Amino acid sequence: MKPKVVVAETIAQSGIDALAMSCDVDLAVGLDRAELLVRVSDAAGLIVRSATMVDAEMLAGAPELRVVGRAGIGVDNIDLEVATARGVLVVNAPHANTLSAAEHTMALLLAQARSVPQAHAKLVTGDWDRKSFQGVELHGKTLGVVGLGKIGTLVTQRCLAFGMRVIAYDPFVSQERGRRLGVEMVSFEDLVPEADFITIHLPKTKDTEDLFNKDTLARVKPGVRIVNTSRGGIIDEGALAEAIRSGRVGGAAIDVFAVEPTTDSPLFGLPQVVVTPHLGASTAEAQDKAGIDTAEAVAAALRDELVLSAVNIDIGREVSEDVQTFLPLAEQLGRAYVGVAGGMAGRVVLRAEGRIAGEELRPLKLALLKGALAGSSTEPVSYVNAPSIADQRGLIVDLESSEESDEYVSCLRIGSDDDSVSLAGTIGKKGALLVEILGHDVELPFSDHVLIVRNSDTPGVIGRVGTYLGDLRVNIANMVVGRSRVTGEAAMMGLNVDQPLTDDQVEGLRRLDGIEEARYLDLA
Repeated sequence: MKPKVVVAETIAQSGIDALAMSCDVDLAVGLDRAELLVRVSDAAGLIVRSATMVDAEMLAGAPELRVVGRAGIGVDNIDLEVATARGVLVVNAPHANTLSAAEHTMALLLAQARSVPQAHAKLVTGDWDRKSFQGVELHGKTLGVVGLGKIGTLVTQRCLAFGMRVIAYDPFVSQERGRRLGVEMVSFEDLVPEADFITIHLPKTKDTEDLFNKDTLARVKPGVRIVNTSRGGIIDEGALAEAIRSGRVGGAAIDVFAVEPTTDSPLFGLPQVVVTPHLGASTAEAQDKAGIDTAEAVAAALRDELVLSAVNIDIGREVSEDVQTFLPLAEQLGRAYVGVAGGMAGRVVLRAEGRIAGEELRPLKLALLKGALAGSSTEPVSYVNAPSIADQRGLIVDLESSEESDEYVSCLRIGSDDDSVSLAGTIGKKGALLVEILGHDVELPFSDHVLIVRNSDTPGVIGRVGTYLGDLRVNIANMVVGRSRVTGEAAMMGLNVDQPLTDDQVEGLRRLDGIEEARYLDLA
């Protein structure tokens, strides 16, 4: 049966259509809370916008719930702490409105610089007044971008085309990336007094709340113009209004407010201020993309994939294409390690080698934990709850990296802290490969059923293994022989088999002449 997904608020039909390809869609738009609680009681997924409160009560009443999708960016209406504790993934659509938000920023920047709405309002009353609305050019001015994420980058590119000089503050962006964008990266303290225009593109956190307060505004360049299309509460509206009245700030264009909806702000009525009611994402294209992106993220989560727009898991700022490609390998390595080691406890090391070593590795750690814990937990293991389950069991995964790799462009290695157990894998032309098992070089494809055999380097052993499996009617799909890196002896076999093996069958294999150890890995 398809998993049930409740859609509690209106999203684009294109999103509904995308969701319906793999899910049973239950449209519950307009229902009161009591009715909605009944509808989500057996749901695997839930999609909301900003009006539905996904709180502890709702999460507790939906024991099958695996993912909540927010068709937009902000997740203030979702209890992330409770969702995480219950293993419920929370996803949003962080990039659906990036272009629309960037274009709205430009609209406000230009409208404020040229007093467009004020001039319009006066002209339509019959007053032809050119003297009151002398503006300023953008060309040659310094723009200070606070937050150089996707939206900040899009705004930067457009302002560079206007001939502006761009400086930016973002503690997560390197000087090199800034240079590639044509931007000078500076500290926040240096940006504030130097910029002629400031545009804000930050999330609201405890660190950014009231970032532009009375003290900050006292240090700005006289006459600066400030634009905020990110989140309300980053600017102290009262302090900004006072700075404008005093002449310290030349004007502002504001799309977001500390309390929304709002019809009363100290900024209203100031002739130097342009305001809009949180319209950054209000385009047909952005709404369409939000519906599609959220639907695809929910569907991917229900397929047990790592969703890059996940809000309540730690995957770093960006996940590169290389890392995405290696996620299934990391998960398979985790499962294989448990099978080879006979369990997983204490401390292990995940080491990235080669090109992938320079990437953000936290998603690979999550995938490794998910794979390693999947077969030994009484509850479903997801990317959300894998870290907490690992903590409960005292399992620690250390991350290491080296840009050197002997044979492969990129390689992942997992080993015990005492080096008694080690595995390595890579992505080849035909998919994921085990390339080292317990110090033996192999190139064995991952499959649902893998048999690892350590044997003496004597004639006839391989034949005995083949005969034994043949008598059991177990087909060998693929087989490789590995040599020890230390002794150079051919002392290991890796086999992909088409059928699962029982414990008794594996024990019978161990009793064959020349067999030192045999382990069956169920990687299905």
